[in-house]
Amino acid sequence: MASRTSRILSTLLLATAASAAVAQSTAIPKTVRIVVAYPAGGVSDVVARALADKLAAQWGNSVIIENKAGASGSIGVDAVAKAAPDGVTLGFAAISPLVLSPHLGKSPFDPLKDVVPVASVMYSPVLLAATPASSSADFKTLLEQAKASPGAVRWATSGQASLGHIMLAQLRAASGVDITHIPYKGGGQQINDALGGQFEILSTNASPTLTNHIRTGKLRPLAVGAPARLESLPQVPTLAELGFAAANLSSQFGVFAPAGTPAALVAQYNADINKALAAPDLRAKLLATDNVPTGGSAADFAKTIAAEYESNGRIIRAAQIKAE
Repeated sequence: MASRTSRILSTLLLATAASAAVAQSTAIPKTVRIVVAYPAGGVSDVVARALADKLAAQWGNSVIIENKAGASGSIGVDAVAKAAPDGVTLGFAAISPLVLSPHLGKSPFDPLKDVVPVASVMYSPVLLAATPASSSADFKTLLEQAKASPGAVRWATSGQASLGHIMLAQLRAASGVDITHIPYKGGGQQINDALGGQFEILSTNASPTLTNHIRTGKLRPLAVGAPARLESLPQVPTLAELGFAAANLSSQFGVFAPAGTPAALVAQYNADINKALAAPDLRAKLLATDNVPTGGSAADFAKTIAAEYESNGRIIRAAQIKAE
């Protein structure tokens, strides 16, 4: 019997089988809607709008951004899954709603059947920062304070079943500390409340807004979820360096389409997104905020999603993580 990974990969690859090459340009709808699965103002919204501008310029068509936030991105992805497969609707989201949320509760869509991976757009580190409500100077101090006062330290994430939630659960399990989870619907309001000191710790993806608040000293970076330290914050250790390899996670964002979208359109969208990501100004904009452009084929993106689905499932089962 085929393994779960093989079955997931087969499903996703069937949906993207024709996307490896495009013999000739395929007609793009006159108006394309990109559903962003998070609120306006966050890193995903900023990047999606920059990408939309590039695509609109390529096509000479209108590209409209529509924010549909909630449930750690699942509401936005669900809107894409239920849209007509005519190429008019695309979605921009982290892969979390496909590879995390289904392991933590009932998903409103089938992540293996209802959406098609179109293109990976970027890899985004997750920064862990102290707010004005916290006196923690470093990560060690944070853990000491959490141990001394169980439940008193509050950690805000972008939502239930989000990557930040999984990171927190992994840290809880590894360190034995009791930290209170404060879930939000996305990055915008989360940042505002962090500045107001409504909780002690913030975990969120790298963004221009976050970088600015760190530079001005309003937020203090304690650790980062990333394969290596960030060039812009070389003094900030990764969670792996601090002894929490299982919590050293980062986000991958991409574009999706409703299942049934013509393969030729999926392939054309993939080619055009890769062209946009190769533009020096867009690459520079992402890299300046520690977000790394990715790109690649739809098939490779599908393989990544399949592997992450399996990996996250193992992590969640081993740590007995539950949606709160």
